[in-house]
Amino acid sequence: LDAAEGGAADVDAADGGAEEQSAIVTSFEEIDGKPMYNTIMTTLITILKPTSITLTDNSSQHAGHAGSKGWEESGESHFALEIVAEAFEGLSLVKRHQLIYMLLGETMQKIHALEIKAKSPAEV
Repeated sequence: LDAAEGGAADVDAADGGAEEQSAIVTSFEEIDGKPMYNTIMTTLITILKPTSITLTDNSSQHAGHAGSKGWEESGESHFALEIVAEAFEGLSLVKRHQLIYMLLGETMQKIHALEIKAKSPAEV
C-alpha cells in the first residue's frame, strides 16, 4: 500500500497475509501532514473493524470552490470512502451513512464532502 503518494490507502485484510477472507483490518499507514485522513482511518478501523477500507483524499481536485479550504492545518476537505464491515449487515444505505457520520463526530463537521460506499461482507 502506497498511501503517501496517491493520497489514498487501500487496506484489505487479505493483503496482510490473512488466509480467511473475513479477516479484520487492524492498522494502516499514517500519512504525514494529513491529520484528518489519519483520524478518519483510525476511528473507522478501531470501531467498525472492517475487512476492507479505502479512503481517498480528493481535496486537490476541488481547489478554488466553496468549502475547498478544508481543515486549516492541512487543507483536507473532500474524501471518498469505500468500506466493508460486518456492522453494516442488515442496515439500510441511510443508516450506514448515519453510523459513519456519528462515529466521525466533530471530524465530520470539518469535512466539506464525504462520498461513502459502505457494504457488508455478504455484499462483496
